Amino acid sequence: MMEWDSNSESDLSSGEEEEEEEEEIGGGLGFMLKKSGGGELPFPIDKLLQPAPCGFVVTDALEPDHPIIYVNSVFETMTGYRAEEVLGRNCRFLQCRGPFAKRRHPLVNPIKVAEIRKCMTEGTEFQGELLNFRKDGFPMMNRLRMTPIYGDDETITHIIGIQVFTEAALDLGPLPKSSSSFKDSSRASDRFRFKISPSEAVSGGVCGILELSDEVLALKILSRLTPRDIASVGSVSRRLYELTRNEDLWRMVCQNAWGSETTRVLETVPGAKRLGWGRLARELTTLEAAAWRKLTVGGAVEPSRCNFSACAVGNRVVLFGGEGVNMQPMNDTFVLDLSSSNPEWQNFKVGSPPPGRWGHTLSCVNGSNLVLFGGCGRQGLLNDVFVLDLDAKHPTWREIFSMAPPLPRSWHSSCTLDGSKLVVSGGCADSGVLLSDTFLLDLSMEKPVWREIPVSWTPPSRLGHTLSVYGGRKILMFGGLAKSGPLRFRSSDVFTMDLSEEEPCWRCVTGSEMPGGGNPGGVSPPPRLDHVAVSLPGGRILVFGGSVAGLHSASQLYILDPTEEKPTWRILNVPGRPPRFAWGHSTCIVGGTRAIVLGGQTGEEWMLGEIHELSLASSII
Repeated sequence: MMEWDSNSESDLSSGEEEEEEEEEIGGGLGFMLKKSGGGELPFPIDKLLQPAPCGFVVTDALEPDHPIIYVNSVFETMTGYRAEEVLGRNCRFLQCRGPFAKRRHPLVNPIKVAEIRKCMTEGTEFQGELLNFRKDGFPMMNRLRMTPIYGDDETITHIIGIQVFTEAALDLGPLPKSSSSFKDSSRASDRFRFKISPSEAVSGGVCGILELSDEVLALKILSRLTPRDIASVGSVSRRLYELTRNEDLWRMVCQNAWGSETTRVLETVPGAKRLGWGRLARELTTLEAAAWRKLTVGGAVEPSRCNFSACAVGNRVVLFGGEGVNMQPMNDTFVLDLSSSNPEWQNFKVGSPPPGRWGHTLSCVNGSNLVLFGGCGRQGLLNDVFVLDLDAKHPTWREIFSMAPPLPRSWHSSCTLDGSKLVVSGGCADSGVLLSDTFLLDLSMEKPVWREIPVSWTPPSRLGHTLSVYGGRKILMFGGLAKSGPLRFRSSDVFTMDLSEEEPCWRCVTGSEMPGGGNPGGVSPPPRLDHVAVSLPGGRILVFGGSVAGLHSASQLYILDPTEEKPTWRILNVPGRPPRFAWGHSTCIVGGTRAIVLGGQTGEEWMLGEIHELSLASSII
């Protein structure tokens, strides 16, 4: 894969020279999908080709043993094999040390080889690292992504392999009669990789896949790659370079990679059409445009309160309930429309408001519907469910009566799946007992029924943690106040569960004391509870804020990609002045690209006239 460089000095602003070039190349496209609403062309792809080109291989899946039908010049340079030496062969020769070896080297991971074979036979995508060898016998690691391509009859016709080669930390000694050193060849490869120009990276050549029409290439092949891989494909040939500049192709790529629901939400981003899907994909991948800013809004939320819950519906921030003076449970609803030229808090008049409460959760389902669950009310803990359609002619809270509800609780965590399912986890029950259960409620059913997700092992009981959705139906749990024997401690552990499995189970990603647990590389966030977790397109999770142990800053941003083979925490530094405090129950995500923090400067949640915004993409209005 080609890594987009977030530290690149590339100027993505729409200069006059770039506009002229875009019009010249855009007008010469072999096909043009109809563009909805016009707007600027996507950002110049040639900027993306500068960091590190990668190997690109195409095999014919309709022929026995998947023969190679195309390799690019990067593959030739990095492996030492010329195209005429490999065309018609299976790629497994890279697992053999030297051009005359007949067997796979014993250090090559057989599990990875089996996964590659499964990709070829069953049509599953493969991504991982594998030990390979140059023609001169020196080892290198191949970070490989394999994507099967289907024809109109759903038969696999080709397999695309995108490769990034790096030096392997192995000393196997030279092959007989081999006088070159891997370090020298590695340095030569590095010079090629980082000094290559866009014009040199775009190579000609004819292969079977390039004999397909532009429409088939775009709709059947390119649209199924990830945003990062599209940047790499553009370095293969001039024709693919021009195809990858198309705005509608980028939208299809984003939708296939991130899901239709995420794409629909991103379309509500102010100025999204002018920004372009290509540039939006780049900014949300590299986070190069992320920045803090402070906003002043009008209106007031009165009477004052804390421990309320906030949620976003489109570009509107909705606040419900909270704890008033003398622990008075509140049940009113306030709305802040951020798309307004002068946003201000307004008391939203609704019918049949639920009983007042605090420590509850508020989530968005089915576009404009809010779902309220649990919390602590005048009579104690609650486990009721209410739904409100914010866009209804006469908005009214409606209670959902469901069978087999969870125990009453507060300070639990919740998230939504498929736009209609509510997932609830943990929290605090009567007498301060911490919970570790997970329940699911399908609100699309005529008579919704709570279903506890049965698992053989659960993470330690906790409250104040977060649940984040990634990869469609996978959930990630982070942090909270967790039980450890008779004691309770702030946690920084990460657990995941795939709800698409027949028998879902919790898996420990971090936390050395947990079954199968280990601590990933990088700098992990300090333990915390009532923090903020933002699900980014592509599966990454951004964490900040909360009640943090020790003297650590609550405003520091941490990012984790649970889809990686070895998930690693990374620190994300962004410009602007961040809030000193950010609480999970008083922060919401607007349009998938903005985290709105209420009452963040002093930690006093009732100070709602000034809010902080973490913008993950440029706002062009």
